[in-house]
Amino acid sequence: MGAALADASRAAKDVFAEVDEALGQHLFRLMREGPEAELTLTENAQPAIMAHSIAVLRTLGLDLGAKADFVAGHSLGEYSALCAAGSFDLSTTALLLKKRGQAMQAAVPVGVGAMAALLGADLDKAQAIASAAAQGEVCTVANDNDPSQVVISGHRAAIERAIAVAKDHGAKRAVLLPVSAPFHCPLMQPAADLMAEALGDTDIKAPAVPLYANVIAAPVTDPDRIRELLVEQVTGMVRWRESIKEMRAAGVEEFVEIGGKVLGAMVKRIAPDARITSVVMMEDVEALAKEIA
Repeated sequence: MGAALADASRAAKDVFAEVDEALGQHLFRLMREGPEAELTLTENAQPAIMAHSIAVLRTLGLDLGAKADFVAGHSLGEYSALCAAGSFDLSTTALLLKKRGQAMQAAVPVGVGAMAALLGADLDKAQAIASAAAQGEVCTVANDNDPSQVVISGHRAAIERAIAVAKDHGAKRAVLLPVSAPFHCPLMQPAADLMAEALGDTDIKAPAVPLYANVIAAPVTDPDRIRELLVEQVTGMVRWRESIKEMRAAGVEEFVEIGGKVLGAMVKRIAPDARITSVVMMEDVEALAKEIA
């Protein structure tokens, strides 16, 4: 993860080195060499995914203030977006995501919670499935990703009941996700409390361009409001579909995904007429750099 980029770009290599120094661990070595089981632990995966995104952005040399109208990120990607827009410096972002990952993992004992993707289900169908399956336990929508994919989160037994009844409520398929904790649901309240403390001690600057925040699907620039929304995000729903629709309504015609090729596909399902570019490898960086020069 990120190895080829670091070999080709000094800017990327410097990002990975700075993150390693901030965390006091060899995260980039873990990204390059594994073991995968250790890298995918959420306390490592969250800063690693962010570091890769920022490495791609700095290699690209994109001036967000001059070239972009908004930034957005999906779940932990909201921290990457804020780092890109100058609200957090890189070291602070890495430390916050390390703490966020640790707090989320510790919030619920392993095996107590679960998440599932409902395919071929929109938000209304997903909410009906979650409500039918709850039976006094937590079972809520975690991610409203796009018109055909919604993720639910909560107690494992409730999620299993949701999978069992999903087709009865119009979903094409329900898939248990290989995650270590039930993110973006009320079971994450202990993690939200810890992040409130961590973010309360963190200086947040106004972003160079507005952030479309996950939990309100609306732009925000005020640092105190950003702090509040990042805390709410831990237990709240990621309103990605709504965020993209709102950006499209605000006149956004082009979306550039930095560091991955997952969100671009979601955006295409939400806004089929939008132009989408995903930038991951050095050849992607070079192609986009020519366009924006």
